[in-house]
Amino acid sequence: MSISSLTVQDVLETYKTAVYEKDVEAYLALYTSDFHVYDCWDDWECVDRSQWAASTKEWFHGLQEENVLLHVAFDDVVTEESGSLAFVRCNVTFAAHNESGEKLRQITNRFTFGLRKENDSWRIAHQHSSLPVNGETGQGVFQRK
Repeated sequence: MSISSLTVQDVLETYKTAVYEKDVEAYLALYTSDFHVYDCWDDWECVDRSQWAASTKEWFHGLQEENVLLHVAFDDVVTEESGSLAFVRCNVTFAAHNESGEKLRQITNRFTFGLRKENDSWRIAHQHSSLPVNGETGQGVFQRK
């Protein structure tokens, strides 16, 4: 599949594959040049491609060092498309497995993607991941009930 003709569903599938294969270039190619990311990890936001590339490389390198394969699953996906803009909301589960297939851990985040069509291909222009917060502890809730 050409990275230059992605449908909205192709973006999600390519995201899963790029994370599993720890393919930094394929992962970064999913984003527009002027993207905006709100993420749950460390940084409040990211709008700089070099910062996003460094963060992605660090994430994938950490997985490589642990010898972990990260399976990504999108659930409860709702997609709306209109012209050159699309909106996706879903739950994303990241499950770490060892090479023999044993699940080591997993977390689930809520994701919202805003996509924009550029040169007949959808790209992520905005990504927001979030977690509910436990009112008693103030800690993020990483597992769906």
